[in-house]
Amino acid sequence: MSRPPARSRFRRTRARTALAAVVALAAGALSACGGSAGADGGGKGSSVTLRVGATGWKKEEALLKFAHLDDTPYQVQWSLFQGGDRQLEAVRAGALDVASSSEIPPVFAAADGKPNFKVVAVERGNTLNQEVVAPKGSAVSSMAQLRGKKVGYVKNTTAHYFLYELLKRAGLGWDDIEAAPLDPDKGIAALNGGSIDAFAGYGNAVITAHQRGARTIGSGKDILSGNFLWTASDDTLGSAAERRALADLLARIDKAYDYVRDGRQKEYAKVVAAATHQPVDQALEEFTAGEAQRRTGIRPVSAGATASEQRVADAFGDLGAVKRELTVSGFWSDRLSARLRKALAS
Repeated sequence: MSRPPARSRFRRTRARTALAAVVALAAGALSACGGSAGADGGGKGSSVTLRVGATGWKKEEALLKFAHLDDTPYQVQWSLFQGGDRQLEAVRAGALDVASSSEIPPVFAAADGKPNFKVVAVERGNTLNQEVVAPKGSAVSSMAQLRGKKVGYVKNTTAHYFLYELLKRAGLGWDDIEAAPLDPDKGIAALNGGSIDAFAGYGNAVITAHQRGARTIGSGKDILSGNFLWTASDDTLGSAAERRALADLLARIDKAYDYVRDGRQKEYAKVVAAATHQPVDQALEEFTAGEAQRRTGIRPVSAGATASEQRVADAFGDLGAVKRELTVSGFWSDRLSARLRKALAS
């Protein structure tokens, strides 16, 4: 591979110290490289490397490999984090180029008024496995019964948001519970150990909780918009080569889902099951149900998606979790949109 340009070398050097701090926060973030060298987003001699975040497990990396779309003409370095909030921390620290998250983490990452990132694409996806669960044997069977109870939740994520909204629907306020912010793995451990009465989580954490006998007492399925955001650092957006690479990567992810839906659901379920440690039939059922609820796909940013996140930001303002009024359009950008539309159509 040719020597990186000066700007990239400086950025990578500057990020090393920040990366060490962020990885400590990320509860053991892991990295792996994929793809082969190519142009600056599309030919020979590329020095482009995209450092991309993932949550739960490296789903996108595995998906691209399954669909035979991982031979990218640039390098992709995938890093695993406990949540989208930790990915945004890494982006802000210069240790990650691209983050994937729900609508919530960018709100908190921008709360100081100095975001150094932009939301550049929206992934429409299902909102299943976004739940408040009570442990096996618990007498708690509804959200209303959480008054005075200790409830774990993953701070600054979808879990934070739908827990707040579900409490409101049950006639409770945030102050009516003892809210305990916990990472997903610690939340499941606390739930099983009896130190919390319920836990608001998502994805693998909810799957694991159910495997251990937990039951659902509230769901964020119909509360959440189904918009999952792809966010890039300002440095990344400042490079034409990296913009080309990112648009191509997102289009490949979109095409990979089409590949799975084209009669390969069961084979892909085996990949998911191996990563999430669940039966293949269960993984298949969850994928099928998720696609039935909302077909997964990548889209450019839009006014509707921006307005959706503004509603989320306003809710956290009402909750008092965000101390300043935020206009989310300030950290959304259509700078990738034209190239992404072209890549999606190719």
